[in-house]
Amino acid sequence: MSKIAIFPGSFDPITLGHVSIVKRAASLFDKIIVAIGVNSSKKSMFSLEKRKEWIAEVFKDYDNVEVESYTGLTIDFCKKTDAKYILRGLRTAADFEFERGIGQVNFMMDEDIETVFLLTEAKYTPINSSIVRDVYKNGGDLSKLIPPEVIL
Repeated sequence: MSKIAIFPGSFDPITLGHVSIVKRAASLFDKIIVAIGVNSSKKSMFSLEKRKEWIAEVFKDYDNVEVESYTGLTIDFCKKTDAKYILRGLRTAADFEFERGIGQVNFMMDEDIETVFLLTEAKYTPINSSIVRDVYKNGGDLSKLIPPEVIL
């Protein structure tokens, strides 16, 4: 049985923190699916197609990393893809509290799917997609926030 992990998020856009988590986890799993969750009630800044393109380009040298999109519950996407792990990055204690609740509910829905947390590298702790979008909207330098493959 393959060790398949889902790394869910909006990735609007993908950040260096996201990239770090996936690259560090690549040796832990047979396959990682970077799973872009599509929420019809949430307006994304960048198109789904563009986000998929960026992620595919970032991980083009990783044979065990794929990108897909999904709607609905992450736990249902896990079942659809035979993933037994949900990969999450933790930047702060607040992230832990938020992610712990989601992980516990996911475990209640399916005890065969585990949530695995990796700590973000300290240098990426302040970075999230909302901050990146704000810096972008205001013409700031994104070079220390997003991978070079993300051309805005």
